[in-house]
Amino acid sequence: MTAANIPAPSIVRPRRRIPQFSSVGGVIVWGLVGLFFLFLFALIATVVLDSFATTWFGSWLPDDYTNHWYGDAWAEFNLSEVLLVTAQVAIAVVAIATLIGVPAAYALARRNFPGKRVITVLFLLPILIPPITYGIPLATVLYKLQLAGSIQGVILANLVPTVPFVVLVMIPFIEQIDPKIEAAARMCGASTTTIFMRVLGPLLIPGILAAGVLVLVRTVGMFELTFLTSGPSSSTIVVVLYGAVFGAGIRAPQEVDAMAVLYTASMLVMLIIALRFVNPTQLVTRVGTD
Repeated sequence: MTAANIPAPSIVRPRRRIPQFSSVGGVIVWGLVGLFFLFLFALIATVVLDSFATTWFGSWLPDDYTNHWYGDAWAEFNLSEVLLVTAQVAIAVVAIATLIGVPAAYALARRNFPGKRVITVLFLLPILIPPITYGIPLATVLYKLQLAGSIQGVILANLVPTVPFVVLVMIPFIEQIDPKIEAAARMCGASTTTIFMRVLGPLLIPGILAAGVLVLVRTVGMFELTFLTSGPSSSTIVVVLYGAVFGAGIRAPQEVDAMAVLYTASMLVMLIIALRFVNPTQLVTRVGTD
């Protein structure tokens, strides 16, 4: 037998072991997960049912159902004005945070400069630190500047965590674009503004949309900063909901539950829209080196 006829030895690769739970451990883990989702579903179902209940005492289900609590809540809390203020604040925050955050994310993703790691950490601090820790000093400054209590003050306060959030979301999208595309555009005589608007802009639309929707959700749900800087004419729906629960006066709990259902449903719709444009794993970004 010649050397050419000798079959090549087959390479046996060891099988990769997949860690598995033991039978008892798996039952415990999945049981706890199931109990968590069961309690969560029961909590949401209780609020939804109570928002349609006429009376509900000592029974598994309400005695009867009605939808007039939604109309009562809409009239009593002036939800049309509240939703208008919420939309104005959210849209302004999304627009300004995108205009500032996208160029900042591009600089952190494409440029190496002294102190880049420090600047990146500073961008992450407003996201990692609880808002109440810097919300009180921020509100004090806004009150001294006579901006607190107005829509402008609420917008400025919400920009503190949302601009870094846009940067955090956009960096992975920018890093996925091949730098050779920008180099080819520069060789053709395109300026930085032209490259950013006509070359990178269309490629970054999914990321910008994802960042915008996520910032919208974050702004509508931001309670601490909005509560500390808002006034009677600049409160968003989450602040009004808090006031309805803990404020003075006697009101039907069904009205509060009806407003909570409207708030939760709007947040859920925005999250579903956001997940159509972004994969949650894309929010994990790597910190560049100096």
